[in-house]
Amino acid sequence: MARNLNVLVFVLLAIANLLHGSLAQKRHVVGDTTGWTIPNNGASFYVNWASKNTFTVGDTLVFNFQTGGHNVAKVTKSAFDGCNGANTLSILTNGPATVTLNETGQQYFICTVGTHCSLGQKVSINVVKASTSPVSAPKPSASSPPKQAPVQAPTPTPTPAPAPTTTTSPASAPVTGPVTYTVGDKIGWTIPSNGAAAYTAWASGKSFKVGDVLVFNFPLNAHNVEEVTKEKYGSCSSSSPIATFSNPPVRVTLNKTGAHYFICGVPGHCSAGQKLSINVGGSSSSSSPATSPSPAASSPSPSASSPSPASSPSPAAGATPPSSSASPPSSPTVTPATQSPGGSVSPPPGDSGAASLGVAGLFVAILSVAASFFC
Repeated sequence: MARNLNVLVFVLLAIANLLHGSLAQKRHVVGDTTGWTIPNNGASFYVNWASKNTFTVGDTLVFNFQTGGHNVAKVTKSAFDGCNGANTLSILTNGPATVTLNETGQQYFICTVGTHCSLGQKVSINVVKASTSPVSAPKPSASSPPKQAPVQAPTPTPTPAPAPTTTTSPASAPVTGPVTYTVGDKIGWTIPSNGAAAYTAWASGKSFKVGDVLVFNFPLNAHNVEEVTKEKYGSCSSSSPIATFSNPPVRVTLNKTGAHYFICGVPGHCSAGQKLSINVGGSSSSSSPATSPSPAASSPSPSASSPSPASSPSPAAGATPPSSSASPPSSPTVTPATQSPGGSVSPPPGDSGAASLGVAGLFVAILSVAASFFC
């Protein structure tokens, strides 16, 4: 019987160590919701991202990008510093790409497409050894019955006096004015990781009016903004555009109704999803402001409700007589806030440790039952 118990404990401990290793592994989405792209603030973006994470052997890196727009190359430190993609250790060209961290030390990854690396699309991480501490089996012990804490009598709560009711005049409705939209919100104007659907989703649900402003944020010399016709938008042709803007941030005022089409004229960027189509309606200032509601009843005449001086009691000496009327508070001036539309990038996938944690809990329950049975 004792030998069978020892074998059972040994097998369960081996399973526990395997589960412990699976729980320690993490899935890191590079750049989180921004993905693997040219960041707006340069290489410091991925430096800040890496500083918030701990990387261990067995973890995985997920690079989210549009196939054909970027790639992921593992390189040496000298190639990383000089953005040299000629001699890579390995390279992945289909997005999303997954890299398993199988060694300790500093590791370097860049995008070798054009000037993407020099514009900040590079990340360096430090990988440490995973913890290998075994999981020990719980020992059965006699537990004493829990002591019951004394129940305290509830403290009576004093009832607050009702606050005086103050009547205020209704505020006037704000007047709608031009709205400034930041294209793509946080990701800005770049090659999105999920293709053209990113800017289609960003524009959906928004009501663009004449007078509104579009702001395109992007690094200098990395992209541009070209307004084109519908035909050239569909074919991603940048020949003879209606207008071209190259110095960021670009501000485009919508001065006419109808459909407007914008692309990036840098070769390959439009076909990778860097394009935007919107529909502009009437002027945002043409809507009439809402009027304030008039009071339901007028104040009664003083002569009809006030008692005669002969019957009114005299105020006590030193007392200040109450004011006969109260001036209504002035209506606040409401300034319309700049609309900040929501982003369109899908949230990164969660860690895969939740399922392993449930298995670990099942293991502990089995071990406790087995120990109680054999002992």
